[in-house]
Amino acid sequence: MVSLNNLFRKKAQPVLGLDIGSSSIRLVELDKTSTGQWVLERCLIEQLPPNVVASDGTIEQLDTLIAAVRRIVKKSESRTKQVVAALPASAVIAKKVILPEGLGEDEMDAQIESEASQYIPFALEEVSIDYYVMGASATSVGDADVMIVAARKDRVGDMQALMSEAGMHLKVLDVASYAAQSAAERIIENLPNAGKDAIIALVHVGASSIYVYVMRNGEVLFEREQAFGGVQLTQHIARLYGMTQEEAESKKIAGQLPDDYAHVVLQPFIERVAQEMQNILQFFYNSTPHGKTDYVLLSGGSASLPKLSDAVIQATGAACLLANPFDGMEIGSQVQDRKLRRDAPAFLTACGLAMRRFTS
Repeated sequence: MVSLNNLFRKKAQPVLGLDIGSSSIRLVELDKTSTGQWVLERCLIEQLPPNVVASDGTIEQLDTLIAAVRRIVKKSESRTKQVVAALPASAVIAKKVILPEGLGEDEMDAQIESEASQYIPFALEEVSIDYYVMGASATSVGDADVMIVAARKDRVGDMQALMSEAGMHLKVLDVASYAAQSAAERIIENLPNAGKDAIIALVHVGASSIYVYVMRNGEVLFEREQAFGGVQLTQHIARLYGMTQEEAESKKIAGQLPDDYAHVVLQPFIERVAQEMQNILQFFYNSTPHGKTDYVLLSGGSASLPKLSDAVIQATGAACLLANPFDGMEIGSQVQDRKLRRDAPAFLTACGLAMRRFTS
């Protein structure tokens, strides 16, 4: 059976978590002290020109992306060549199945292949498959819940080729949504009553899409993607003020836009993002027995936009928090603390990838 680079397997050696999106690459390296305290060693971002990576994660300009990976790794001054990267959820097929507990490796592989053939709309020789035994089934005595994950070999091969050409070694290929959820667990643990029984919406406001994952007690109840994100804000800035998209993105990040930007451009965008979130949550309410959300955790490059949290609270009626994955961590000398506080929610996925050094 072909494995997604041993997805879900423990990796003890130092690794770089590289979150490659459609507008940027984010890098995180973590360590732990002898007492188990997390340490943020490195945290960097490298902006990408338009159309290098498509909104679905497909690599459109390989040479440009290779150069960008090399730049961010060089800037990090990290000695490790080991990388944990991810495919977007849209490029992955995931299915939870129930299988007998105690199966040997060969028996498990045979069962996984049999189950996968029922759910994957491609020939099995065209996909890489891995699985994760989640634990004893709550609904079937003597059985276990098993998550099967599959991706097309060409997508896996593209990521392997990218890292190889950039002089790195792809140690683990994860799923972006799983990595974000893993990093969010530390945040949820600090909620009242450790978030027990609370309905929590993890909302990632990315460059091209808004992703919403609704969770309760660690289980994903609902997920939805809406094609609207920070690139729409950048494009509006470019059109209104006569800039290229690259100039608009640079000035947006640097806060160097005209005085009317906040009222004319930013506020309508924030209201639209909040409304898109509420529309998705309303679909969740209509399709499940749940009728409210207790917490919204905001992540992604646009999560820290001024007044977005207020707009989300007004639209959803839920408490809203910025998903800072580095909260409670020691900050290494290589990290710019001031910039980190502002940009932390954008690194949730990269942080989850970097955590794979210590978690299975």
